[in-house]
Amino acid sequence: MVTVGLWVRLEAKPGREDDVAQFLRQAQDLVDAEAKTTAWFAIKLGPATFGIFDVFDGEDGRDEHLRGRVAAALGERATDLFAEAPGIEKLDVLASKLP
Repeated sequence: MVTVGLWVRLEAKPGREDDVAQFLRQAQDLVDAEAKTTAWFAIKLGPATFGIFDVFDGEDGRDEHLRGRVAAALGERATDLFAEAPGIEKLDVLASKLP
């Protein structure tokens, strides 16, 4: 059962929207290797606004993810791709439906 998650809001720099979308698509390979990431979604909210939503069975999975390769890649590419620093919010999952 998932109990915690993350919401990350990403605002692409003008002209970098396609690069952000590609970055997020490629990040899936990194997330697929994370055993404690239960579900992960890269989404597009608007022309330049993107997000990542992911959930975990507990704090240890979330903490491991925050120390993982996707978080490192976000940090490395932040000034290149994003108009502002990614906004990372920790959240508690109240209810869920997963396959």
